Amino acid sequence: MATVHAVAGMLWDEFHDHREAARAWPQRMLTPTYCASPGGEVEDGWVTGRAGLRELAAASLWVSPAVWAVVALLAGTAISQVRVDPGSAWAPLAFQGTADDARTLLITIASTVVTVIALVLGLTVVALQLSSTQFSPRLLRNFLRDRPTQRVLSVFLSTFTYSAAGLYTVGVSSGTRTEQFPRLAVTGAILLLFASLAMVIYFADHLAHSIQIDAITDLVQRGTVQVVRIKPGDIEEATPQPPPWAVTVPATRSGYVQTAHPRRLLPLATQLDVTVLIRPRVGEHVVGGTTLAWIWHPSAHDPTPDPTAFGPAIEQAIRIGFERTLEQDAAFGIRQLVDVACKALSPAVNDPYTAVQAVDHLSVIFCALAVRPLGDDIAHGPVGTVAVIVPGRRFADYLDTMCGLIRRYGAREPTVALALLRLLDDCAALVTDNTTRTKAILEQAALIRNDAERDIAQPADAIAVRTAAIALQHRLDDDSE
Repeated sequence: MATVHAVAGMLWDEFHDHREAARAWPQRMLTPTYCASPGGEVEDGWVTGRAGLRELAAASLWVSPAVWAVVALLAGTAISQVRVDPGSAWAPLAFQGTADDARTLLITIASTVVTVIALVLGLTVVALQLSSTQFSPRLLRNFLRDRPTQRVLSVFLSTFTYSAAGLYTVGVSSGTRTEQFPRLAVTGAILLLFASLAMVIYFADHLAHSIQIDAITDLVQRGTVQVVRIKPGDIEEATPQPPPWAVTVPATRSGYVQTAHPRRLLPLATQLDVTVLIRPRVGEHVVGGTTLAWIWHPSAHDPTPDPTAFGPAIEQAIRIGFERTLEQDAAFGIRQLVDVACKALSPAVNDPYTAVQAVDHLSVIFCALAVRPLGDDIAHGPVGTVAVIVPGRRFADYLDTMCGLIRRYGAREPTVALALLRLLDDCAALVTDNTTRTKAILEQAALIRNDAERDIAQPADAIAVRTAAIALQHRLDDDSE
């Protein structure tokens, strides 16, 4: 009974979290906008709504099973219309029992699968609880997006739906049908039963592997590196500040900026000859009624732009949701691994090696960041004074997000400090020609060394940290000469 209540609570919480987001998408889907893509061709604004629905569906544990349950109903309806003659090629595949036998079989399959579904959901709840308490609550989204779990639930729910609906074709009371019933459809229920049994073994193996720390951190690393490779924003100069005559556009809802597409605002900005600057970066929280963007003409003597004209366009270009996503937010993936490291370094867990593993995976992400330009995502119009600007993070910002928390939590542990210095050394090998990033690396290395020398109890334990920090500084000094 406790498991049932836990499962029900989880499903209700998920439904409640996604309800408001789901209500917002139909309006966006029904409001087409058009914009110029980077290559100059016209791009349909319906893409924003489709991408949002796709992300919502991928992060929901119930969407895929519900879809496949409907498919199972349709397939059962179609197969039940097939009549197999005794001499046909399909006759050996048709169910050979009576209608009473078929009814008993379908009832048994349906009741068994319901029990298995409850077991699977209970195990999923355990995995979610372990992930939240042992590693990070921000990893729950990864478990909800887990495709194998969604596939397993899809097979189970399809089997139950197919078998339960099949009772309608063979009767629900004894003796109602004896000869005419869809024998081939009953065979389909048997095949789905064997598929469900195979899925039980598959799910047990997958669950045992998915809750391992190596699998969790590797999944976050691969997803974040993929975002880094496609992440928009490559203007590393400082973000321009709005002039005094700029007009503010308020946010219509509260939440996190999930995606931003400045090129979808460019046609309207060009038409009105204004510059648009989005205030929050992707991944940051915005409160409804506060400033979401500034718009201004090139001169203070120009007519004041109407902010209401940009409201619907900004709603289409800037997606705000109740949670952060990894679509354009590489800092969110970094934050997940930082949480794992900090959780491992807490007195309740006290597992420094897990923190070192998290830093090792962060090294892969930061090496991917080090070799590409990072900064604002700016869409320029045909006129030099027109632009749409979405602020972005620089390399130093990502380093602060990562090094700061882990350094403070792990200052007493030499292995953690050495892992951070190895990460910085890997990055230093890739940014030798970028003085700004080199300076950021040196600043973080100095902080790591100072904290380690201050907090490590035995001076002998701090020697390795001091030596690694000095070697990194000498290497960067030699590369700059």
